[in-house]
Amino acid sequence: MGTSERHILSQNAVTNNCPECFNQDLTLTFYQKHLMGRFFERITPEVTQELKCNTCGSVLYPIRWTPDIERSVEYFQKALKPEKTKIKFRPLFFIVIFLGILLLGALVYVLLPAAR
Repeated sequence: MGTSERHILSQNAVTNNCPECFNQDLTLTFYQKHLMGRFFERITPEVTQELKCNTCGSVLYPIRWTPDIERSVEYFQKALKPEKTKIKFRPLFFIVIFLGILLLGALVYVLLPAAR
């Protein structure tokens, strides 16, 4: 069918302590899902987030967040402006539509009796 990609909306440095290694080097990344097909590209309203420690390399899931980290994530979520959902058609879509109209016109021309 098609593929889905995650495009980065924003990357933010969070200065809270990592629950694993207790360093203050965290990165919060927001992604928006894009669906890619042969005929179209669609931007979905689905926004995901990932909190990663740059020192120990671990991904921190919400179950391990401290209240300070939760407040920081909420702050960055409020400031986030996702792309508007839309569908962008690719050139192959327009080629198929044009060929379909051309074929339909040829069939009408051949099959309808001409008033001669």
